[in-house]
Amino acid sequence: MKLVIWPLVATALAVGSGCARPDWIEQTLVTVDVTGLWRGSSKGAISTSMEFTLQQSGPKVTGQLRMTPGSTGPIEGTVSGDIFTFRETRERVTGKLQVNGDEMTGSGSAPVQVTIQLRRQQ
Repeated sequence: MKLVIWPLVATALAVGSGCARPDWIEQTLVTVDVTGLWRGSSKGAISTSMEFTLQQSGPKVTGQLRMTPGSTGPIEGTVSGDIFTFRETRERVTGKLQVNGDEMTGSGSAPVQVTIQLRRQQ
């Protein structure tokens, strides 16, 4: 009886643990490149002009954020599919933007909720 139960338990654990995580394709899928200079604005309770200078390597993104009025600081983020998620490392600026060609739009907090619209500069 013990010999029959252990293979069943091991199989159930192996199958069950694989279902809890997204597959590796979903985790590494990058369909856009955000490298470059992006300019635009954030609108909400606080409105600012924004400028991103970004470098992308696979899904990882680093760069600089300049807000006027506001400050300049380093940012880090990731791209998954066509979604760019970022955070400014010294302040509390965060965002989640959908990339569509040379435009990015979405929402963020700086520290209040804002709508962000950016366009890649040529």
